[in-house]
Amino acid sequence: MVNRIRSARPDIRITWIIGKIEHQLLNGMDGVEFVIYDKKTGRQGMQAIRQQFKAQRFDVLCVMQIALRANLLSRAIRAKVRLGFDKSRSKEGHSLFINKRIAKQQHPHVLEGFMAFADAMGIEPMEKPAWQLPLSESDLAKGITLKQQYGRYGVICPAASKAERNWTAEGYAAAAKHLADKNIPVLLCGGPGPLDRTIGDAILAAGAPIKDDLIGKTTLKELAGVLAEASLVIAPDTGPAHMATAVNTPVIGLYAHSNPRRTGPYNNLVDVVSVYDQCIAQQAGKPWQALPWGKRAKGEDLMAMICAEQVNTAIDNLLKRGFQV
Repeated sequence: MVNRIRSARPDIRITWIIGKIEHQLLNGMDGVEFVIYDKKTGRQGMQAIRQQFKAQRFDVLCVMQIALRANLLSRAIRAKVRLGFDKSRSKEGHSLFINKRIAKQQHPHVLEGFMAFADAMGIEPMEKPAWQLPLSESDLAKGITLKQQYGRYGVICPAASKAERNWTAEGYAAAAKHLADKNIPVLLCGGPGPLDRTIGDAILAAGAPIKDDLIGKTTLKELAGVLAEASLVIAPDTGPAHMATAVNTPVIGLYAHSNPRRTGPYNNLVDVVSVYDQCIAQQAGKPWQALPWGKRAKGEDLMAMICAEQVNTAIDNLLKRGFQV
């Protein structure tokens, strides 16, 4: 959405209140003033934001999260128009913090929900979404080196923010072997946290033919560069799946707890491997179409319902269509 505004209306000044981790990826974006808010600072951090902007009044404030913390933080910003979600998506008191709403949408992807904010502001539509991550030559260097080394390669980013959203180590190992059998070297990527390292070690212990283990060895921007040069990415419901989409690399997303129609990698929704429909139907007694949009399935072992054959078929389908080489 930000790139859409910048493209159609370069005269508009944009201020983005952003989290610390997200800023690591987006820092350097032209035409945007970033203000970092660390949610760990709580009310003290909100008060600091209020002080920073006490003499400023914006034309439009886009309240693009419905969580109570985001709603409370929005009160630190003075604006003529406080634009938020339609009533059906307004939760945690969201309606109390806005004075204008985006249009109601039928089963929108999260990205389409964000684009509705630009629609409400009268911003000219884009032909297709374009992320344009601010990556420098040094950010891209790692991926370019890997491309030169391997020719083409696949990436497995195995870890989500919660262990229950990870696929099985044996499943990832089977996918890595399937790619290796097709002469596509496989790399492991991920962040420095313990969840990433634990699942990475389990994949290696399961005998996966991994050419390079990069878990915890890249910055976010370097990871984006590695994904940009990859031929395809396999990942659960996690940030790198969307980063790969942002750099136009095909993604096979693995889903069980959330509806991939809403949160899947936008450019590759057709390639998602999902057991969400059956999980939510079993738990709720209704198909997803009859439930509130965004209803999540619950359980620690749902991802184990995805079988290796499903993922291998998704890989084969991508290969048949052609992908980055």
